[in-house]
Amino acid sequence: MRAEILTPEEMGDIDRRAAVSGPFDGYRLMRNAGDAVVAETLARFADAAGFDVLCGPGNNGGDGYVVARLLAEHGLDVLLFAGALPREGSDAALAAGDCPLTGAPFDAFQPKPDRVVIDALFGAGLSKPVSGVEAEIIGRVAAAGARVVAIDLPSGVSGASGQVLGAAFDAALTVTFFRRKPGHLLYPGRALCGETVLADIGIADALLRQTGVALWENEPALWQPLFPSAAPEAHKYTRGHVAVFSGGPTATGAARLAARGAARIGAGAVTLLSPAGALMVNAMHLTAIMLRRAETVAEVERFFAERRPAVAVLGPGFGVGDKARAFALCALRQDAAGLRGLVLDADAISAFSTNPQELFDAAREAGAPSLVLTPHEGEFGRLFPGLAGQSGAPKVERARQAAKLAGAIVVLKGADTVIADPDGRAAINTNATSVLAAAGSGDVLAGIIAGLMAQGMPAFEAACAGVWLHAEAGQLFGPGLIAEDLPELLPEVLADLTG
Repeated sequence: MRAEILTPEEMGDIDRRAAVSGPFDGYRLMRNAGDAVVAETLARFADAAGFDVLCGPGNNGGDGYVVARLLAEHGLDVLLFAGALPREGSDAALAAGDCPLTGAPFDAFQPKPDRVVIDALFGAGLSKPVSGVEAEIIGRVAAAGARVVAIDLPSGVSGASGQVLGAAFDAALTVTFFRRKPGHLLYPGRALCGETVLADIGIADALLRQTGVALWENEPALWQPLFPSAAPEAHKYTRGHVAVFSGGPTATGAARLAARGAARIGAGAVTLLSPAGALMVNAMHLTAIMLRRAETVAEVERFFAERRPAVAVLGPGFGVGDKARAFALCALRQDAAGLRGLVLDADAISAFSTNPQELFDAAREAGAPSLVLTPHEGEFGRLFPGLAGQSGAPKVERARQAAKLAGAIVVLKGADTVIADPDGRAAINTNATSVLAAAGSGDVLAGIIAGLMAQGMPAFEAACAGVWLHAEAGQLFGPGLIAEDLPELLPEVLADLTG
């Protein structure tokens, strides 16, 4: 598995240790990186009239000097442009010394649409906004419509956050090394990378063990060993019972979507807890999903004691107010009744916006069920206003801080959904599709996560798996998707997953 994600600082540390421990020294690793960039570039852009290599003063620029030399050795038309020279004695300086091309100043660079630009200006370690002549170059390349190959990361994209610092190249191809960085997977950086290729340049995987990696791309290998499978002697209650709270008579559909998601992902039993006024509306739409009146906290407590569900879902279509808060706090006190998990979505998250600490304190009580929060950015801002106001802060770090503050798994939704655990583990999801931007889609996700938790999957892994499966279902259907389609696609997605 190469799903580990490294921050630019972690990657820099591994680069330094790799140069010392071998088998390759720093300059040989740089040459290997240049080899990889040239191979990937020529595989896609052999039709180019020529190549313009832009070299910065650091190691990213050193990679560029290697690329320029190798392209010239292939007999191709190569022009080299450089700003400040590399530091004397550095690997980049060795690469510059071995390059037979004479670099012209950046001011002389004139991009053309039939030539390919090799971006070796800054890479993933950029920490301040691009300005001056480099920003002008980025603008000229965009205006000319020239194709860009970025080495490591498009210059101007933060490797830590994916945010644009001043100005950034929009690359057709990005070639990075050893492991991806957050900027490759978080938007807008992800869109600016174009096709991203992860190249092996000879750094030993063993160096990861000394790094303490806690961030991954959300792939099945991350959670599949803990994915539930029913034993031959299983019955419906050994496969887990999920309770889903319904809203009033005009807002019942969201809860039914969540219930359907829980059932389709494999929960053995699902009960919809409905206010009295919505019982008949829900009854007309339910078959395999059970129905129970739950108008008051006392009725909820009685249901928990009698039927002992494993996980509850609260929020989809429920409404914001005292009742949502009371039911959530009731569920978080249900350790004696066997409730192992609570998924709060939508209205249940917003209900605590006036007093988030009340929720956080309840989640941290001894014996409280595992809490999973599934906010989109707006709901996240209401529950974590201090974190939402951190302009430019990496999405991963905001989710991690929120998870630690709340004592809960936080699923910060979006095109680049981040799943974070209070212990610092986090994952970035990469298989989402824009067709999931449909009303009710998030309700289904809440039910899927609850259904996996009910079957015994730990909360963090269940959230990661749920997000991935939900996105796969969207990919499978494609344009025209509505939320009702998602649960019905899960059997095919599960069949592909399990073989």
